[in-house]
Amino acid sequence: MKHRLIVLLLSTLPLSCTAGQNGQQAFDNYFDALPVFWDEVYPQGGETLYCGTRFGSRKGRDINIEHVLPMAWAMNKENCRSRDECRDTSNRFNQIEADMHNFYPSNKEINKTRGSHSFGYIKGERREFGRCDFEVDRRARIVEPRPASRGNIARAMFYMHDTYGLKIFNRQAKILKQWNREDPPDAEEQRRNDIIAGIQGTRNRFIDDPEAVDQLRF
Repeated sequence: MKHRLIVLLLSTLPLSCTAGQNGQQAFDNYFDALPVFWDEVYPQGGETLYCGTRFGSRKGRDINIEHVLPMAWAMNKENCRSRDECRDTSNRFNQIEADMHNFYPSNKEINKTRGSHSFGYIKGERREFGRCDFEVDRRARIVEPRPASRGNIARAMFYMHDTYGLKIFNRQAKILKQWNREDPPDAEEQRRNDIIAGIQGTRNRFIDDPEAVDQLRF
């Protein structure tokens, strides 16, 4: 009931709320946001970010939440030695960790494999996860996702940078800008943006206006 009330109250906020302001204010921590995300954003199920695997309302234990911009990067920003330390000492970290614009459903094994690796290109098509178009170079600490997910990834990363001042290095930003151009927002990404805006009061402005990415500097 509490979660439903939050959604109803925030749905009255103007949808012009954008990134670059104060970030989400609806949830004090990730664990409060998590059930609302599944109930409100994916009530009938959906598909995973990296593999495009379909799942239903009962997603099972193999599907969890991927933070597209890794929380290890946010930990560095907050000067924490561990995620638990950040949760205990940094309200800012809790706000960042609970921002749904950075949430995507993922296969749990692939989420673990990605870890805090950067995104990029890997030579060849060596796939460790069956038919899933997801490659990893552990030595270089790079992962290459399928083309259909690349624009979503880029715009989530840029939102987190723009909203919370989280660092994206120039080399990574250059790749993400290319992905933003090559894979523009589709109806599903726009649907997510609308629903999340109603829940937490902030929009991802780069979904509304992908060309705004060109104004960012790194």
